[in-house]
Amino acid sequence: MVQLTEHCYIVKNDKILNSEPIIKDTRTTVRAIVEMWRIGVSPEEIPQRLPHLSLSQVFDALSYYLDHQTEINEYIERNRIPDELIDPRVRNL
Repeated sequence: MVQLTEHCYIVKNDKILNSEPIIKDTRTTVRAIVEMWRIGVSPEEIPQRLPHLSLSQVFDALSYYLDHQTEINEYIERNRIPDELIDPRVRNL
């Protein structure tokens, strides 16, 4: 079942990624957009890297994050690869 949020482009779907917040009509998570933004990719650059997204969707995802930081940070932490599992040759890329 699709659950709407207070953000027009963000939904939760119990059939996609266990209801993690995603961009409506995609499987792109708010978490993925936030992680790109956190490493320095500007919001304007994100649609260039994820061309199925509009700039409006990106900004709505960041707005959702700012309203729900604890929730999204938990998803980020749950999906983080432990340092000891990252090959040293790619660790600092």
